[in-house]
Amino acid sequence: MKAMQQGRRFLKKLKFNPTNTKIKGLIFHLNVPESPYVKDRKHKEPETDILDPEEHPSLSDFEEKCPPGGENSVIFYTTSLRGIRKTFEDCSNVRFLLNSFKITIQERDVSMDMGYREELWEILGGRVIPPKVFVKGRCIGGADEIIGLHERGELKKLLEEVPSNGGIVNNVCNSCANLRFLICTSCNGSRKVYEEKDDDHHHHNEDNEFCIKKCNDCNENGLVKCPFCC
Repeated sequence: MKAMQQGRRFLKKLKFNPTNTKIKGLIFHLNVPESPYVKDRKHKEPETDILDPEEHPSLSDFEEKCPPGGENSVIFYTTSLRGIRKTFEDCSNVRFLLNSFKITIQERDVSMDMGYREELWEILGGRVIPPKVFVKGRCIGGADEIIGLHERGELKKLLEEVPSNGGIVNNVCNSCANLRFLICTSCNGSRKVYEEKDDDHHHHNEDNEFCIKKCNDCNENGLVKCPFCC
């Protein structure tokens, strides 16, 4: 009985609060359930979405790989072939995303001109597949990289210094309908032209006055670049 009275005096002297678990070095293990109706028992600092400007990448962070004529522009290597569905969809998604920023873009379709394909392979040192995007001489990456940069809010910063297209979305060329190529007018897409034979091989026979030669004005598909949008 005397021990209990001494214990009560000790607790009273310490001003014991049953909600405290630690008092002057003494630890009390109390099984007091936390009420679900008590909210914000501990104050938490509100989370913010403010990003450190240093966390945003700059063009200098990317590998310097400059396509011909891409020093101050955006070069987009793409394909219009639908044979591989994922590749075609990746190119379409990247095109839609880039066009949403209303900037000037140079599209280079590797399926329309073999020269573009060889150009891309030479720049990146291997048989890579589109899409590939270059911004002011820096290789930004393919579909996964471009979409990832956009989702993190970083793509807009990389495109800040790219010339605008005048605020026009989905601008369509009246000459080629944004295909960037036209049928060669020299051979009508056949890649063959008729030329008069040289004097050394000339015969008076009218059937032999002309010969068929390869057209030098178009590419392997009988196409020439559109002079209005390329």
